[in-house]
Amino acid sequence: MLSVAARTQFPGFALDVEFEAPSEGVTVLFGPSGCGKSTILAAVAGLAAPREGRIALDDTVLLDTARRIALPPEARRCATVFQDARLFPHMSVETNLRYGMRRAPAGATGPCFEEVVSLLGIGHLLGRRPGGLSGGEKQRVALGRALLARPRLLLMDEPLAALDAGRRAEVLPFLARLRDASRLPILYVTHALDEVDALADHLVLLKDGRVLADGRPEELSTRTDLPLAARRDAGVLLPVQVLAHEAAGGVSRLGFAGGELVTSLRPEPVGSYMRLRLRARDVAVATEEPRGISTQNILKARIVDIVPAGEAQEVFLHLALGPTILLARITRGSVGRLGLAPGGEVWALIKAVTFDHAGLPRGAV
Repeated sequence: MLSVAARTQFPGFALDVEFEAPSEGVTVLFGPSGCGKSTILAAVAGLAAPREGRIALDDTVLLDTARRIALPPEARRCATVFQDARLFPHMSVETNLRYGMRRAPAGATGPCFEEVVSLLGIGHLLGRRPGGLSGGEKQRVALGRALLARPRLLLMDEPLAALDAGRRAEVLPFLARLRDASRLPILYVTHALDEVDALADHLVLLKDGRVLADGRPEELSTRTDLPLAARRDAGVLLPVQVLAHEAAGGVSRLGFAGGELVTSLRPEPVGSYMRLRLRARDVAVATEEPRGISTQNILKARIVDIVPAGEAQEVFLHLALGPTILLARITRGSVGRLGLAPGGEVWALIKAVTFDHAGLPRGAV
């Protein structure tokens, strides 16, 4: 487990955070620019020293200002991937990768050269130089070099921020493959919600140098008191399992703890897990079961709560489908016209779903 407590002061900005990250999987530090995400990463890496605090990785204390312990960066066994790949331009891709191997401590365990090359799909790039690579290819090589240093912790500081949408979509599946194939803990910085959806096992929400909340992203996505709810793409993250494909109808059936969803035909095999986002704006409600409409996903639900959505004329409905909570964003006028109140039963009409870029790493629905 990574344990972080850090306090420091800059002109116009103060950082005061405390959180713990699991020993495996991806912990995402999420928040707007300037909230302290990269400062935390630098403190963990040993590239910046907080005024006071304690940082420990499992049983190794990396920093303890009270005890005057501060391991140098090279002794922390943290590998960092930055926004820019920082590859050696005069070296081939293979030589860049093997440079990472030179930094691996004697006796350290981890994937071998061939495994990393296969995992990241960069075998065809080995003879080329960085100048001839796309942005996405450079980031995959930088990631490979970091892995071959055999770190105990991988730090990723907005590694996709400098890429266009196409290149980001190219790299995300490889990051998910790494998450799925490795027990290596990853601390990942981003302000992009789709990266949270695709990668996060644990989420730390930051604002103005403070931790607002941390926990499983599926749980935090239902909290309308957090800034996530203020986004136009606000909604819940829902773990689902592929139950069946119906090729004749062009649909797939997905199961979740509160029922089933029908989507357009998916490529994932039956039995596989994935995570999808149900945006609150894509969920409508009816007080009677609709008939004769094209919407396929119509599920009976119970209203748990009705809370303001930040805008004067809109509210969030918290809808319970068994143990699952969905959000619907509707107008105050609709609440009054339909006579909606907590405890009432409605039909939730799910108009669209958004899938993440990869299947879930572990666990079941």
